[in-house]
Order: sequence, then structure tokens, then C-alpha cells
Amino acid sequence: MDDTLQNMKGKPFVCATLVALNVIIFLICTFTGNLLYNRGGLSAYEVFFQKEFGRILWAMFLHGGRTHLFNNMLVLFFLGSMLEKELGHGWFGLTYFLSGIGGNLVSLVNKVLCADGSISIGASGAVFGLDGVLLAMALFSRRRLRTVTLPRVLLMILLSLYSGYTGAHIDNAAHIGGLLVGFVMGTVWSGVQRVKSRRNIRNGGCNIEH
Repeated sequence: MDDTLQNMKGKPFVCATLVALNVIIFLICTFTGNLLYNRGGLSAYEVFFQKEFGRILWAMFLHGGRTHLFNNMLVLFFLGSMLEKELGHGWFGLTYFLSGIGGNLVSLVNKVLCADGSISIGASGAVFGLDGVLLAMALFSRRRLRTVTLPRVLLMILLSLYSGYTGAHIDNAAHIGGLLVGFVMGTVWSGVQRVKSRRNIRNGGCNIEH
């Protein structure tokens, strides 16, 4: 039983579940037309005036096409699998959802300020949150990953933002919002790990003295 639990801890099942959910929902959308898009797309009017607050969450699982879905799921699978092993299942899942929700909230504020009546969908805000976590880990975490260096993370983020600002119909506000939330979550996680490390060192010292 202990071996089974230990193996489960090392498997990125939260990431895999998220990818599967996104793919399943996309397939449902393929056969139901605009039904889910009409009910889950992120729109300032529906959220603020119709009080349909669930759209802030549901929009994270909707994608506009196979390319949109593939790009987001590709990053989520590879980057998410690596981060889930480092952060743990609970913290990874919490970070993903808070980044997506935070990105959508920033998007809504931007829509109001710009009088933008467009509808946004996609997991990009949550995925950018994973970039934010990587940036925080590169800056503050003592548990450095071999391939995760500050220059590489910064280059990846800059290229992703550049791609968004040079593309058409991209919700860059959601990207930035998700990135910021992910960075905060990664910073908090790094701080917690530092505290735990110091406690372990102190406890180890006490055991030796006694």
C-alpha cells in the first residue's frame, strides 16, 4: 500500500485529468455546436449584468479550434507534468485554477475599461500561470531544476507574450493576469519550502545535540 501511494505521488494525475477534461469538453462542443460556448464564454456583459459568474471558470475549458486546444494542452501536459511533481498535486491544481480564474478576472476588467464586448475562451491564462510559477522558482526556490534557469524562463515568457501581442483575437489581458497569479503562487510555495527546510535543519541539529 505504501509503495502504491508513493507511486501515485510521483504521477502527474492532476495534469493528466485536466488535459483529458479539456479534450472531452472540446469533443462535446464539436457535436453540440455553440451550446457550451454560449453558456460558458467569458463576456463582461453576462458576468457583470446577468450575474453568470460561473463563466469565469467554465471559459477555461472551452477552446475555439483544434490548434487552440492542441497548443494549450501541449504546454499544459509537458510543463504541468514537471511542475506537479515539484509542487505536489494539491498546490499544482490550486495554482492552475487560481491562475485561470485570475487571468479571466483581469480580462473582464480590461473588457470593461476598453468597452470590449468580445467573448474569450481558453486555458491560456491558467497555462501562463505555470510560466509564472517557473519564474518564481527560478528566482526564489532552492530546489532548482536542471533545465529551469532564469534566462530560459524569461525568454520563454517573452516569446509567449510576443506571440500573443502579434497574433489576432488573443486575450493578452488573461495571459498577463494568469502569469501574475502563477508568479505569486510560485513565490508563496518557494517561501514555504524555505521555511520547511530551515525547520528540518533545526530539528536535525536538536536531535544530534540530544
